[in-house]
Amino acid sequence: MRQHPAYHVTPRAAARKLNQNESPWDLPAELKREVLARWEALPWNRYPELVPHHLVARIAARAGWVPEGTIVGCGSNDLLMGALLATVEAGAPVVAPVPSFGLYHIVTELLGGRHVGVPLTERFAYDVDALLAAARREGAGVLILCAPNNPTGTPLPADAVARALAETEALVFCDEAYLEFGGGSALPLLPAHPRLVIFRTFSKALGLAGLRLGYALGHPALMAELAKARLPYNVNALTVAAVEAALDHEELLAERVRLVAAERERLTTALGALPGLETWPSLANFVLVRARGRGAELFRRLHAEHGILVRDVSTQPLLADCLRITVGTPDDTEALVDALRRILGGTR
Repeated sequence: MRQHPAYHVTPRAAARKLNQNESPWDLPAELKREVLARWEALPWNRYPELVPHHLVARIAARAGWVPEGTIVGCGSNDLLMGALLATVEAGAPVVAPVPSFGLYHIVTELLGGRHVGVPLTERFAYDVDALLAAARREGAGVLILCAPNNPTGTPLPADAVARALAETEALVFCDEAYLEFGGGSALPLLPAHPRLVIFRTFSKALGLAGLRLGYALGHPALMAELAKARLPYNVNALTVAAVEAALDHEELLAERVRLVAAERERLTTALGALPGLETWPSLANFVLVRARGRGAELFRRLHAEHGILVRDVSTQPLLADCLRITVGTPDDTEALVDALRRILGGTR
């Protein structure tokens, strides 16, 4: 285990934090006060519910699924790790696209499994034929698909999940952490496919990254097995209160998602117009940028000279000189583009 790298984000202070795909807006103050009032009314000396049934029922209804097939956890990462813990044995292959969310590889290897990465195309599109061929060739028990993909923003082809279920014997884990910002969902396939599990989170679109709540959707019998791998009381009372309150005011949060999607298009256009930068279409709340030969320099100078923190993803496969930039406010966009213009127009 010691030889495996950990999931790591170096803490850095920054005036503009565009590195972790968070919402650019905190919850409104009045909504925070409502959450704290709900929390204050609860007994802090008691454990929370082992399963917050009322919240699970609300989440299931919101998603259009059944409560018996819905489980919640401390972020979708927690649930994904539990699902892999329940399904991956020593030496077992897990097929996933690369580049993609690094935790797939890390957790698979920590559990003694074998991560089989299937490269995206040069334009970061999914190679569905290659993914399914790898799953069949390896006899994979699990195939992970990220839709839209992180860190590329790549959409999953409309027929990809259906093909995976029809053409392989694998459990198909579909990570939909960025679903609200664009792209289709695999949810319509759930009723007929007991090998499908969908993972979602309230960290991104609902702006609750600091409170950590995710959920997974699947057939009740499968979810009952996956739930065995969760630690008890893995969702605290404050998080339950906050998510309940957020769902009571979802129209406000939905409007914020629309604003982020619009700002993403403006950011992509502005970045693509700068000399030496290459961008790709994204359906998430971030944009991938390549600055050939200058990626590390841009990352360093944006932070050191302009107080703007982005994510350096250049060590991942196919991503040399690439940065992932979270969509922020319009003011964040203006500051970022101005800073990049100054750096790219100056000397190294």
